[in-house]
Amino acid sequence: MMLTLHDPQRTDAFYKNGSWQSDTFFSLLEKHAQRHPDMLALRDNQVALTWAEVLQEVERVALTLHLAGVRAGERVAIWLPSRIESVIVMLACSRNGYVCCPSLHQSYTSDEIVTLLKRIRCRAFFVMPNYGSDAKTSSIFDKLDQVPTLVGVYVVGESLQQPALSFPAERQYPRQPIERAALPPAVMNPDKIVYLAFTSGTTGLPKGVMHSDNTLLANGRGMVRDWHHDRETVLLTLSPLSHHIATVAVEQWLVAGMQLVIHNYASGKSALQWILESNATYVMGVPTHAMDILEDMRRQDLEKLGAVKSFYMAGAPIPREVAERFLRLGVNPQNVYGMTENGSHQYTLPTDPTDTIVSTCGRAGGGYEVRIFNPENIDEELPVGQVGEIGGRGGLLMLGYFDDQTATEKSFNRDGWFMSGDLGIVDDQGCLKIVGRQKDLIIRGGHNIHPARIEDLTHRHAAVSKAAAFAIADDRLGERVCLAIIARPGVLIDPQELLAHLYTVGLSKYDMPEYFIALPSFPLTASGKILKRELMEMAKRGDIKPDAVRWKP
Repeated sequence: MMLTLHDPQRTDAFYKNGSWQSDTFFSLLEKHAQRHPDMLALRDNQVALTWAEVLQEVERVALTLHLAGVRAGERVAIWLPSRIESVIVMLACSRNGYVCCPSLHQSYTSDEIVTLLKRIRCRAFFVMPNYGSDAKTSSIFDKLDQVPTLVGVYVVGESLQQPALSFPAERQYPRQPIERAALPPAVMNPDKIVYLAFTSGTTGLPKGVMHSDNTLLANGRGMVRDWHHDRETVLLTLSPLSHHIATVAVEQWLVAGMQLVIHNYASGKSALQWILESNATYVMGVPTHAMDILEDMRRQDLEKLGAVKSFYMAGAPIPREVAERFLRLGVNPQNVYGMTENGSHQYTLPTDPTDTIVSTCGRAGGGYEVRIFNPENIDEELPVGQVGEIGGRGGLLMLGYFDDQTATEKSFNRDGWFMSGDLGIVDDQGCLKIVGRQKDLIIRGGHNIHPARIEDLTHRHAAVSKAAAFAIADDRLGERVCLAIIARPGVLIDPQELLAHLYTVGLSKYDMPEYFIALPSFPLTASGKILKRELMEMAKRGDIKPDAVRWKP
């Protein structure tokens, strides 16, 4: 039994307001398979399945895990690239009442994976050979005997239909005929813990976030309703299936009965290619994906992004210039804010005016509410228009951190608001503007400088592809601002000219960068967020050497 934040009173309220309902991930799959068995439902770069075929594959995995001895409430982990199998395993876990852990990223080493498997007392593990950051020098299969709780290890081949070469039958991904009579009854409790995701944040040791079918599906229901998705929508997720953005994609897929398209970068196809080939109408990713796609379109002289009508962007503030360029292309950007802990709870609407879309993350979705609190006293709510820490509560919120009561308790204020660690401001229209992570805040001689503002203004320069502002330690002032940029191909940027641009577009002289460096690439998390702490460490170690600059009016 896992300790959770389930509260009978709040549960009743969530059911009454419609945030929570009786469906599970698996029950929605069953409904679609019954109503539209031959409709294309799920595809990756190699395989496409109808709803009926997805159900068959899910039951095959569910039966295999049941016969292996995995029981309700036990953990099943996935360490795979973005492929159909990850979605199938997640749905099999919902069916049998297992807890799915999909958030094992390719960037992890085999030792890190073993540590996480031991930490969750993993019972079954789905894996691909030669995967992970140290796959060339270290095999995960040589280390799995360090995880004594495992009863099953299942290895995928080159595609869903192909076996894994050189592995015995008992370690093959399930392909045996289904004996339906041997299947256990489906667990139809939508309030069970079904999902355990390790945060891929940028500030330290990952925490294990626990969600139920209901806390996940509440988010999907709201987004499908507010953005008018239906069975005709073709949703392409550019975020890896190990990241929570892709889980939000799965939620919407099941709620609407739309087609879900998965992109695996290892396939060799670019994101732009797959968008065009798949006829995607709705794309989900992070701002980094959007910037890369816009750059590819510029190089190819494309004036239209295929059939795309809307583009979801989360995980980092969207540069205003990126949002405006999508609008000029006839694509409605969905400016989204959220976390693994509370999903994509804040987003703009297709009916919002342009300024709301390009400058805010909109309003809280159905079943969630947001307030701003004093970072120095998180029990004190701040009035509209003041910058503070973003707090939230509602039916989308996680059910606690796995095996970490202390972290769970520290994440809430006394009135039960979940404290995000992010800084924001709510305007008089009720829309949220993200100022930045509290831990990213740069304090120069007692003056607070918000990196997100500098980055947004830098992205408006025509020669800048990407930008990151971070702190450089300083003996006298504590910290100074360093601006790192990636220039567009073939362009050299003069730092003084860039500082002049920042001043022209509205950056205060007190917030001006005092160090500058142009880099070929940025260190990124598995989900595509810029790792600013790594940039800081690189500068501290001398791996990168920013130049001192000074704004001169």
